[in-house]
Amino acid sequence: MSPDLVLLSARLLDPDTGALLPHTALAARSGRITHLGDDRELRALAGPATTVIDLKNAVVTPGFTDGHLHPVSGAERTMGVDLSGCRDLAAVRAALAGQAARLAPGTWLRGWGLDPNVFGGEPVGAAALGPVLDGVPALLDLFDGHSALASARALELAGVDGPRSFEQAAEIVCDSEGRPTGLLLEDAACELVEAAAPKPTEAEVRARTAEVLRAMAATGLTGGHAMDANGASLAVYAALEADGTLPLRFRVAPWCQPGADADAVAELIRLQGTGGRLWRVAGVKMFMDGTIDNGTAWLERPDCHGESTHAFWPDPERYGQVVAELHRAQVPTATHAIGDAAVRHVLDSVEKAQAEGGAPVRHRVEHIETVPDDTVPRFARLGVTASMQPTHCCEYTRADHTDNWSRRLGEERASRAFRCRDLWEAGARVVLGSDWPIAPFPPLGVMAGARHRRPGDLSLPPHGPDQALTPLQALRGITLNPAWAAGEEHEAGRLAVGHRADLTVLADNPLDVADEDLAALPVLLTVVEGRPTHRAAAL
Repeated sequence: MSPDLVLLSARLLDPDTGALLPHTALAARSGRITHLGDDRELRALAGPATTVIDLKNAVVTPGFTDGHLHPVSGAERTMGVDLSGCRDLAAVRAALAGQAARLAPGTWLRGWGLDPNVFGGEPVGAAALGPVLDGVPALLDLFDGHSALASARALELAGVDGPRSFEQAAEIVCDSEGRPTGLLLEDAACELVEAAAPKPTEAEVRARTAEVLRAMAATGLTGGHAMDANGASLAVYAALEADGTLPLRFRVAPWCQPGADADAVAELIRLQGTGGRLWRVAGVKMFMDGTIDNGTAWLERPDCHGESTHAFWPDPERYGQVVAELHRAQVPTATHAIGDAAVRHVLDSVEKAQAEGGAPVRHRVEHIETVPDDTVPRFARLGVTASMQPTHCCEYTRADHTDNWSRRLGEERASRAFRCRDLWEAGARVVLGSDWPIAPFPPLGVMAGARHRRPGDLSLPPHGPDQALTPLQALRGITLNPAWAAGEEHEAGRLAVGHRADLTVLADNPLDVADEDLAALPVLLTVVEGRPTHRAAAL
């Protein structure tokens, strides 16, 4: 039978060795690579229904996979005004004023991507925004996705007028007189105001998600490890796949929060393996702490404000019990752990679960922003994946440690930031991702950040250049290693007969492009399941 797709005049890049394969053409059928050979041989296989594309010497790599992102919840979160480009309070106020002027009186204003660094050394609070939100119900997500800033009117509508207690390490931040400042830390606190705000319809969320996924495909992404199943996420994936408009492949990990009882854990286990052809539930996402910028991480020593001293789970031992239960059920966990104490507890819990025996399970730790030397080799020893987001380091910290994250940690801990290279050289499987919408999703930008460790202004110095990955390591971090973390190395992450026909085609070899130029490298073609999901005009 004729192939569905034939690519000719190609340079095929092997992420194992960094060398070009001795072939110039590739054919695929029924979602799998069926042939590697020369142009003449594979052109002859094409039939009337075959899509044949002359790549004109472009470079084909295995499809890029984002190791940590939030496709549907991120699509909904980013329906408001984008504040991620605002570098000071004046810019934030101007963006909010412009948005408020376009809204009818009483309409909620939503924003996202607010960087706490715009507040300088002052506390994050609604009062700092001035009168721009007077009388306007507004809820602004901070960049880390773990906190929000609510206006006085939004707090009033939500009935939030003082501190509350939560099952998780969440907080309504209040002043010395017990009045909310507007800053809400972690989901349980944020959800109090979220519940009072109007929600987009399912159709609106589906349309926005489809728009976002098309944009992702245009950047070369063929798949992602989706780190939540919040809201109607699973229904959105199913609906998009049913109408043929799901352009990426997703592995979805629903959340397990503190307070989850035996029935909740059993339901998470039951969900495993459910899904469609291009998406399925695989794994469980958990949280061991919050963020350093908010003072909700779990550190072995407090930060400069005396904060970040507690686990997200009020009873960390209960977290370990849930990990052990999921391990026995062969369910991999992906745990958000940013601070050194959080990472250590996750690894301790995995080690205890492994000591009970049973088949190996590929657990993961997400983020790993600061860890001491003795923690680094434990990842390889325990077979735990290190899931890293290098652009968090690039965009939200500074080499001179004047940023909020670094000031909170102090010189010693800020100097061991995002230890991608140390973890790699210690034998850990390092997976790269964006954590979108926390940081931009284009995978070439993620790879570039892992290589140069600089912010968007490339004239600024790198933060921790000794932790930069090599070009080949960065490529593996977004191809081979995500496949391994998912237990799919036998069918994904390589250009090999029998492997998935998930492909990214670039104008040049990413291993030869300068670090500072990589993010702008043109993506010419993206293929998922042997079907083009993005095709540049040049082809």
